Amino acid sequence: MDDHTDQTRKPRADAVRNRERVLEAAKLVFSAGGPEASLEAVAKRAGVGIGTLYRHFSTREALFEAVYRREVEQFSELAELLKNEKDPVEALRRWLHSGVEFVATKKGMMAALALAVQSGSELHAFSFERLTKAIGSLLDRAVAAGEMRADLSPEDLLRAFFGMCYVHDQPGWQATALRLLDVFVDGLRVPPPSKAKARASKTTKPATKRKR
Repeated sequence: MDDHTDQTRKPRADAVRNRERVLEAAKLVFSAGGPEASLEAVAKRAGVGIGTLYRHFSTREALFEAVYRREVEQFSELAELLKNEKDPVEALRRWLHSGVEFVATKKGMMAALALAVQSGSELHAFSFERLTKAIGSLLDRAVAAGEMRADLSPEDLLRAFFGMCYVHDQPGWQATALRLLDVFVDGLRVPPPSKAKARASKTTKPATKRKR
């Protein structure tokens, strides 16, 4: 009984490992882009036959989508890890910085992902829901700590982030995006009470004396 169970489990375990190897290889190959980003190149890098790849992913688009979903899942899980950081604002900043790398690895997949999203809204809904939830958990923590303004929604923050990464096809865009993110996050901080009072006193005009 146990021998039979082991024999039936091994192929499933091998299949899972092969699938993960294909996804990891596809991430590297597709991120590089160019003419070398073929399914054959993915299979070779993963160390599997092209037939094995097709058993898991019947089309190039299916593989693109699977890689993207996997990256979204991992990016979302990072938010859970960062929730344990002592400084909630810095935790949010770190997640956003990691997001720049997340976008960078998609450079070679943008065209295919655009087609995947157009062909069905489910992929867009999946990614937007997961990423909004992830960034929302970090934003809520910073707001609850009184360190970040509360009039910004997770959806607003996520849209602003992707807007800063929009020029991902320009040279040096990552350094620009990171700098803009720092300015943006710092601008959302709630100043300490002493600084807030000092700022208010500077902007308050002195009262004029009435003429008798």
